[in-house]
Amino acid sequence: MGIKKYNPYTPSRRQMTGLDFDVITKSTPERSLVVSLKKSSGRNNQGKITVRHRGGGSRRKYRIIDFKRNAYDGIPAKVIAIEYDPNRTANIALIMYQTGIKSYIIAPEGLTVGSTIMSGETAEARVGNCLPLQNIPVGTSVHNIELYPGKGGQMVRSAGGSAQLMAKEGKYATLRLPSGEMRMVPINCRATIGTVGNGEHSLVNYGKAGRIRHKGIRPTVRGSVMNPNDHPHGGGEGRAPIGRPGPSTPWGKPALGLKTRKQKKHSNKLIVRRRDGRTLK
Repeated sequence: MGIKKYNPYTPSRRQMTGLDFDVITKSTPERSLVVSLKKSSGRNNQGKITVRHRGGGSRRKYRIIDFKRNAYDGIPAKVIAIEYDPNRTANIALIMYQTGIKSYIIAPEGLTVGSTIMSGETAEARVGNCLPLQNIPVGTSVHNIELYPGKGGQMVRSAGGSAQLMAKEGKYATLRLPSGEMRMVPINCRATIGTVGNGEHSLVNYGKAGRIRHKGIRPTVRGSVMNPNDHPHGGGEGRAPIGRPGPSTPWGKPALGLKTRKQKKHSNKLIVRRRDGRTLK
């Protein structure tokens, strides 16, 4: 999709941009593949806020996406629509198998209405097809990658994302993820060929605070403008420095750069190179 600009009839409208939705072919979702979505406003089952700055936002319904692509192996499916999904940055494609069953998948770049796709070990390495990594040629760009066979795609699902299959050796395939990390994945895990569409999503300038509120995100206040009893960064006359060795969370824990990944996490052995270029021992 392309980026469109608006006439500057208000100050906020001057910098505002949006997507032109020229690839969207269907405006309403498939009713059989939609469920209601209840808002939690960042609260857990006890009613306590566990994620701050959440609340409000436009009402939306969840589209059921088929991340596994393993129920109808070997059966061709035809793309009948490209749709907008308010729950993710990528667009989604409505497909219909020859058996008449409809399903949603993440729409890769280049997939158009009328295209035929297929999943399974016998599928060709073509855009939109889903097959095990062991059947995909080295150097191919893939997305919607499984971490565990049969669990469904968990990696590289956002707009414009793609991973490159770098090598296949033994029980594992090596992938270069969008972050630059090199990671091994079981070779019998599935992935979808191609790059996730809607790559211009990150170029949109919201232009005004209201568009962020529509997404369900509430204002975030800096700790340095709070009082000392509200935040460790607060207090002082005028613009004061932090006043401690490093940045902190509102609860006094180190923040902004502190590595929170467990040192002995079991999947460390599958990471060949971290995104900062370091090799894990």
